[in-house]
Amino acid sequence: MAEIIQRDGTWAFDGTTVRITPGLHRSVPLFRQTYGEIAVPLEAVAGIVFEPERKRGRLRMRLREGADPLLHATGGRLPDTADPYRLAVDADRAGVAEYVAEEIRRALLLDQIPKDPTKTYLLPGPPVPVSVRSSDGTVSFDGTQVRIDWSDTSDRVKRATGPRIIGVGDLVQVEWLPNSGYEDGFLRFVTRETVFSKLPPEKDPYALDLWGSARRDLLTALVATAITARLPHPSTRTGVDPADRPQLAAAAPRPADHHDVLLRRLRELGELHRDGVLTDEEFAMTKASVLRGF
Repeated sequence: MAEIIQRDGTWAFDGTTVRITPGLHRSVPLFRQTYGEIAVPLEAVAGIVFEPERKRGRLRMRLREGADPLLHATGGRLPDTADPYRLAVDADRAGVAEYVAEEIRRALLLDQIPKDPTKTYLLPGPPVPVSVRSSDGTVSFDGTQVRIDWSDTSDRVKRATGPRIIGVGDLVQVEWLPNSGYEDGFLRFVTRETVFSKLPPEKDPYALDLWGSARRDLLTALVATAITARLPHPSTRTGVDPADRPQLAAAAPRPADHHDVLLRRLRELGELHRDGVLTDEEFAMTKASVLRGF
């Protein structure tokens, strides 16, 4: 057993699995504490390195492309402190970190683990049901459907449409961008009907606008990951870079379907306007956004 225990967490390698457990110190991000322990099978590892520095070094593990739904859902946008595959190492534990890294590298070599992309997810992602309360509302996923309940501070258009329920079978992909504290983020659910919609997140009834606590809004990555783990694996989408919205071309509606979606959106807005839910100005602005999106 090769093991290193640090304030931010513990990495333990038993020859077949790297077990990553977040630390209990208050400096450990809420996302890491909530995501919990991660068991990484050796076959999911592409490499590991220890980067020593004068005061604190870093242990970094690189996973094979396509092995982890968390990495696919977040697209490398997790802050370094929230990344479970990075561990800050005190200078006096540098030797232990080097030993752990060497043991994992030796096992990769002996087991001849390839570095090429995987054809299935080798990690399961977070368990369901999972529910997160964000600045724009509460999003829940039970394994079969997504539900969004808007908050009192959500845009009036969103609140007027009521809770949004999306079946996982209707989803094409999930787009996630964290709230950096300086710029808003979003969690967008792309369906076959909304593939070409370009509504801003604050107006999009299929998206959560993340503008509040960056620490708490980061938890929406849990939902994004849980859903991603249940969508078709990137390897099933041949000929397109997984980072470039690979599902969209295959799932894009036909021109007739595209036209029907536009008419349905405009009809819904018209009803909200007639019922007095939307003011003349709100109706005009939202209608213009929908037309631009299509």
